[in-house]
Amino acid sequence: MIRVLVVHDAALLRTALVQLLRSAGGFEVSSMSSRDVVRVENDLPPDVCVVDGDSLGGPGEVGRASFWGRCGAGLVVLGASQRPGVLRRAFDAGALGFVDKDASSQRLIAAVHAVARGERFLDERLTVALLEASEMPLTTRELSVVSLAAQGAPVAEIAVSLHLSRGTVRNYMASAIRKVGARNRVDAIRIVQSAGWM
Repeated sequence: MIRVLVVHDAALLRTALVQLLRSAGGFEVSSMSSRDVVRVENDLPPDVCVVDGDSLGGPGEVGRASFWGRCGAGLVVLGASQRPGVLRRAFDAGALGFVDKDASSQRLIAAVHAVARGERFLDERLTVALLEASEMPLTTRELSVVSLAAQGAPVAEIAVSLHLSRGTVRNYMASAIRKVGARNRVDAIRIVQSAGWM
């Protein structure tokens, strides 16, 4: 039996994934939401963790990152080609399996079996997106400025928070807008969030 943990924040989809894997046979399946992973101390980690890519959390979420580290190479991530930032976080977390959210159930089952054997599984529909994920257009500082702006912080507050001058914050924002091909600050935030970079 392959021990599988399903992590998804939508209870209905989590339940459906559990039922799907159980019906395939050969899997001992448990599940939880991503909010619960930081509270889990499990001596015996699952053989495979099937995780919704959006549940991986953003950069700097230490509790979740340590949990994905405990999953080790047994991480299968459900992702979408439109969100290369999510795929990048999955890759950085050590995922061996990448399954498109629009793939058939047989692709997911094949991915779980492959990853349980220690093999890599990459859904062909995610190949280009994973390559694009390696090309994060913004620097860490630009991403920090955009992230704070997305939370509604004005330039003065961002400057204080990041220990920068207001002019420098404006320069980072202008650079981010240019790099992502946005029309303005709001458009840049939308583009960065849609790509899953924050």
